[in-house]
Amino acid sequence: MHSFLQSTTSGLYCEPGDFYIDPAQPVNRAVVTHAHSDHARWGCKHYLAAQPSERLLRMRMSPDAEFHFLPYGESVTVGGVRISFHPAGHILGSAQVRLEHQGKIVLITGDYKLGSDPTCEAWEPVPCHLMVTESTFGLPIYRWENQQTIVESINQWWRESRDDGKCCLLFGYAVGKSQRLLAGLDPSIGKIFCHGAVEKGNEAYRQTGVALPDTAYVGAVSGKQDWRGAMVIAVPSAHGTPWMKKFGRCSTAMASGWMAVRGARRRRSVDRGFVMSDHVDWPSLLTAIDACNPEEVWVTHGYSANVARYLQENSRNAKVLDSRSRSEGDEDREDHDHDIGPTAPKVELP
Repeated sequence: MHSFLQSTTSGLYCEPGDFYIDPAQPVNRAVVTHAHSDHARWGCKHYLAAQPSERLLRMRMSPDAEFHFLPYGESVTVGGVRISFHPAGHILGSAQVRLEHQGKIVLITGDYKLGSDPTCEAWEPVPCHLMVTESTFGLPIYRWENQQTIVESINQWWRESRDDGKCCLLFGYAVGKSQRLLAGLDPSIGKIFCHGAVEKGNEAYRQTGVALPDTAYVGAVSGKQDWRGAMVIAVPSAHGTPWMKKFGRCSTAMASGWMAVRGARRRRSVDRGFVMSDHVDWPSLLTAIDACNPEEVWVTHGYSANVARYLQENSRNAKVLDSRSRSEGDEDREDHDHDIGPTAPKVELP
């Protein structure tokens, strides 16, 4: 029924259009859901992506790469396959890919989240026959708190650290998470500085029209700097390195969906853990599937087997697309929640 989409060693392949969606290795034609490097692979000859992702993709790819960008909702036909992009709510420019061929519609979600985020357009449901969905946090234990509450907790931690004469070091992935954190900070509390990788992402966001508070690049600070009361946004790989010594007395925190798991903060060796994810939690995952109402669901990433089994037990036609596991040791490969997850806890599904 859905033979025009195949799972191959290079990734999801659309045979009639001769293109791959988020290929796992360099290919001739790549349709890209967003600018994280495990979805937008270096070395492809031709890239098709959503228009708002242009700055981020050009920042991360070779200047020789050939790009074509489509506004959300507009379409292009390749080999008889109609391709369009629809907001995914994951990061700036993230998109769900809708493919239509011979009356059948396939939706590839890429990474996505539901709810509001001032740094990117909100997820939209797309009715389809086949839905290929991620399941990074596909267990009932993952249920996100109100995000405004998390933002207020971060600002309160900053105030308390400032009043105690400390610098705050807040770790978040360079593209997406860091800008979302920045958008929620209260700049009246103190000065905001960023790691170099974060500042590059900030520039792409600002060039795309996303409002962020004023920041300064840590590496551009010359002379003696009093870091007390400052907020520093940094990438997780900077934690525990000599780079941190310059800040003196500091309080550390990590913002990630994995902070919802008991012991994750201890493993990351940070003082605070804020539960903030750019992926769907368990109830949002089920809400999204119901809203798109597909005849068939393919589940990938994270806890795909658990999700597929739950859907099957609730009368949906579902299967696991792959069995790739994620672990904390994989973190250096990418800069978002896929790659620092703990070993899957043993939880019975409802």
